[in-house]
Amino acid sequence: MIHDDIAEFAAALPPMRAIAGLDLGTRTIGVAVSDGMRSVATPLETIRRRKFGQDAQALLALLEARRIAGIVLGLPRNMDGSEGPRCQSTRAFARNFAALWDGPIAFWDERLSTVAAERALLEADTSRKRRAEVIDHVAASYILQGALDRLQYIGSQG
Repeated sequence: MIHDDIAEFAAALPPMRAIAGLDLGTRTIGVAVSDGMRSVATPLETIRRRKFGQDAQALLALLEARRIAGIVLGLPRNMDGSEGPRCQSTRAFARNFAALWDGPIAFWDERLSTVAAERALLEADTSRKRRAEVIDHVAASYILQGALDRLQYIGSQG
């Protein structure tokens, strides 16, 4: 089920299971995962995009192997908060993927996540070649960490 509200997503998650964050690009999908306590996001891998069916199978295998309970998809809003073609593409991916997977899916505003990931990699003195290899799953970890922080806040209010 797809949730636009992060609180509804939180309510749909089973306890003590990891969640994944995805940064959907046109050529790649960056993947990050949380720990079971959902406190820390860790960059995992970048999947080269092919066709939706192949992308979905790669994701499903990863989600199953790690017993992932839910997915947070980065929603690439415009800087003014509006939704453009990339948001529509992300929402379409979510709808198609939800038909194949039973877990909850949420969206997280990903504005500036790639910029933050790039900055962190530059500060870590990462080579240009290595940055290109890891930027997508590092951006996914920024997306996921933002959602995890919000989930922790929601949990502390309840």
